[in-house]
Amino acid sequence: MRIAEIIGTVTLNRCHPSLTGGSYRLARPLGLEELLGKSAPAGEPLVVYDELGAGPGCRIALSESREAAMPFHPEVKPIDAYNAAILDTINVQAMDNKSTKK
Repeated sequence: MRIAEIIGTVTLNRCHPSLTGGSYRLARPLGLEELLGKSAPAGEPLVVYDELGAGPGCRIALSESREAAMPFHPEVKPIDAYNAAILDTINVQAMDNKSTKK
């Protein structure tokens, strides 16, 4: 699972019948430096299926690949990335790589 920011909406001319009730969003994955505000988002945008109603600027938790389709099992949906959660707050803590054992 990765954290991403919604940067737009994808408009479809026709939609697969199993996808009614949701929409497609354009999201940019965020790395640690981007979450800490030390650099601008540079990841490649991807299309995410969204049933939660995330809007532009929202930060989301997204699952990709096979895991993206798992919430719909046994129904089959043609998706590669899924918005699993809208994130209200993100707290990032630095990890200490030093061992405390002697």
